[in-house]
Amino acid sequence: TQAGMYLVPVNHHLVAPEIAHILTDSGARVLIAHERFADTAAPAADEAGLPPAARHAVGPVEGFRPYAELLTGHPGTPPADRELGWVMNYTSGTTGRPRGIRRPLGGRLPEDTHLGGFLRFFGIHPFDGHVHLVCSPLYHTAVLQFAAASLHIGHPLVLMDRWTPEEMLRLVETYRCTHTHMVPTQFHRLLALPDEVRLRYDVSSMRHAVHGAAPCPEQVKRAMIGWWGSCVEEYYAASEGGGTFASAEDWLRKPGTVGAPWPITEIAVFGDDGERLPPDTVGTVYLRMSTGGFRYHKDDAKTERNRIGDWFTVGDLGLLDEDGFLFLRDRKIDLIISGGVNIYPAEIEGALLAHPAVADAAVFGIPHPDRGEEVKAVVEPAEGREPTAELAGELLAHCARLLASYKRPRSIDFSGALPRDPNGKLYKRTLRAPYWEGRERPL
Repeated sequence: TQAGMYLVPVNHHLVAPEIAHILTDSGARVLIAHERFADTAAPAADEAGLPPAARHAVGPVEGFRPYAELLTGHPGTPPADRELGWVMNYTSGTTGRPRGIRRPLGGRLPEDTHLGGFLRFFGIHPFDGHVHLVCSPLYHTAVLQFAAASLHIGHPLVLMDRWTPEEMLRLVETYRCTHTHMVPTQFHRLLALPDEVRLRYDVSSMRHAVHGAAPCPEQVKRAMIGWWGSCVEEYYAASEGGGTFASAEDWLRKPGTVGAPWPITEIAVFGDDGERLPPDTVGTVYLRMSTGGFRYHKDDAKTERNRIGDWFTVGDLGLLDEDGFLFLRDRKIDLIISGGVNIYPAEIEGALLAHPAVADAAVFGIPHPDRGEEVKAVVEPAEGREPTAELAGELLAHCARLLASYKRPRSIDFSGALPRDPNGKLYKRTLRAPYWEGRERPL
């Protein structure tokens, strides 16, 4: 991002043809890989037709040049003719192949742009003793944004190769980490540690434990604030740009909010007719950036389909209150419509996660001959609990105490592990697909 190039992070879990698509679609001129991923990087480069001179590797990879060679013969000082580049993330989207999010570069000097300025929205400033803990893979938009911004403004990074709850606590204590980016699944698993393990580590150095990317159940958020204090902060944002922020104090004052807009962002809620909705009315959440727009690379149709004027949406449902604080309800694609009534899975998942026998939960609609859809829950039992009919009955009774009848799951299935990526994103489509095989969702 200080060399006038687009940086395209690639998910290392992808297989070679998926990587080749990103290389080809983005127009990549250079591929930099790590030796751990040689088995996919090399065939992807072959399929994309990258010449040998464009292939570089950290560690030995056959057919790739050593990454260190790129530095040979060059001074260690920054070149005089630098210009600002940018990250071009590929989004998974809801259908089809991923698309790159491309912003114009503009030819500016890196010195003219505060590359760590994003962090000021969270109260994180340059060179003030901060240490950033990276506890999710860097191919995720927010994780890379937080890490790169921290690095640009002089904060050391502590990188976890694989996240486990106790190891995270150990690293926070060892390196006196002050800020990190997390997801609610990590909160849930930290809270599941035995008390003697949680109390073994000093996390008082943490000033900003920022979480996002997925809804956080209220009881999980309260428990984390009770343990870590006011450093537990929340945001909502899109890879396409823009977002909101809620301090712990904001959230305790307005439980469930994901915050008020950043200074460079406007938020609005629109109805299906394209009209802007009044406060406290659920609709589709749209964002607008004062710092410039974006386009989906090579997909003008998708770019225009998700816009109303210069507002854009990623398909989330929510409302703004009278004070301009945003409350999310769910993803539009995950909304369940049963008998004409809108049901938001995130609320039901939060209720299930409040039960000690539940390690993880997913809720979605399945076909119903009369109501169109009915509520299905898939649960990953907590360690030591067996997936039995008795447990299903216990969980259904638990939901009956917390939820209105129309929101309750009609049945519960069990899974050894729900399909999530390493950053906590749930692949709900994978769970939902077998129930809809041969049927078309009414959404």
